Amino acid sequence: MTKSVPAFPEIETKGGIWRFPADQPLRLDSGAEFAPLEMAYQTYGVLNDARSNAILVCHALTGDQHMASTHPVTGKPGWWNRVVGPGLPLDPDRYFIICANVLGGCMGSSGPASINPQTDEVYGLSFPMITIGDMARAQAMLIRALGIDTLFAVVGASMGGMQVLQWAADFPERVFSAVCIGAAPRHSAQNIAFHEVGRQAIMADPDWRGGAYVQAGVRPEKGLAVARMAAHITYLSETALQRKFGRELQSDGLSWGFNADFQVESYLRHQGASFVDRFDANSYLYITRALDYFDLASEHDGVLAKAFQRARDVRFCVLSFSSDWLYATSESRDIVRALNAAGCRASFAEIQTDKGHDAIFLEEPALDSALRGFMASAAERRGLK
Repeated sequence: MTKSVPAFPEIETKGGIWRFPADQPLRLDSGAEFAPLEMAYQTYGVLNDARSNAILVCHALTGDQHMASTHPVTGKPGWWNRVVGPGLPLDPDRYFIICANVLGGCMGSSGPASINPQTDEVYGLSFPMITIGDMARAQAMLIRALGIDTLFAVVGASMGGMQVLQWAADFPERVFSAVCIGAAPRHSAQNIAFHEVGRQAIMADPDWRGGAYVQAGVRPEKGLAVARMAAHITYLSETALQRKFGRELQSDGLSWGFNADFQVESYLRHQGASFVDRFDANSYLYITRALDYFDLASEHDGVLAKAFQRARDVRFCVLSFSSDWLYATSESRDIVRALNAAGCRASFAEIQTDKGHDAIFLEEPALDSALRGFMASAAERRGLK
């Protein structure tokens, strides 16, 4: 079967928004208690009678729960429909696959764009600060609410991979296997720097209005577009950019001005313009800050191996990309060394590709093969048929 399949209507997708009552607050790392919590999610496949075939897929920074079905805002296919589908590594004919919009997101889960029931207005900057740990705890509440005690697997790439690591550290007894793709155990100074450029672009937009743009009936579209452009550069390798665009011009000659003379400029402008239609600017601020705060070792006396001491029964697969400079292979190796030091079972592979961080979402047979092989082996040990 081709790897670039469209969203599949033949598989029944279920989901919606799970609303937790006010007396079931989410305790945040900041010390605050957030309620009422709402978690938007999408499911694919059927939960078996033993409730042993559930997979949680954690999405990246700008993703959402619509990983393998048509996006309700853009009308585009899901962001991982080449991995999730019949005959693909995450097969809904075999597994019950769950993907939830992260806490702080803008596709139905509680976030700065949500309505605060106490004021009947959007939270905006009154929404509490959040962390990757908070995201994992919110997901854990949802999984428990769905009646699932133990997940067969937690799978995630990029920011999703960080959530996988957090799950393994915080809820090892609820995870049979874990797949961390193109991620890191902490955000580097360079990562933080790029995020700060994006945040400052948003906050410098006159239409940001101190975070109260919804009440003003405007949106900081220009600032959010620039933030997306800056971030998108980090997802691509120099080789990929050169191969795709080089110094090719948009037209026959130079404009002798500041129009998009080069094809790469036009590409980035398109990425920015299309992003603002589906993402909330304040959500971008909150989620990038959560990423910046992420440092799994800091929660365990600065020793990463201590984070995984309770996860010795979890089977790990760590995958990286040779040309990824956002979350380099060296950082995946740090994860593997920590897992080994903690006595965990971990397999590791560096995928040779020139596609950079974006290889997560692009046609990459080696990634598909590694993921398929690990899932098949874990399913055999789990007794899944």
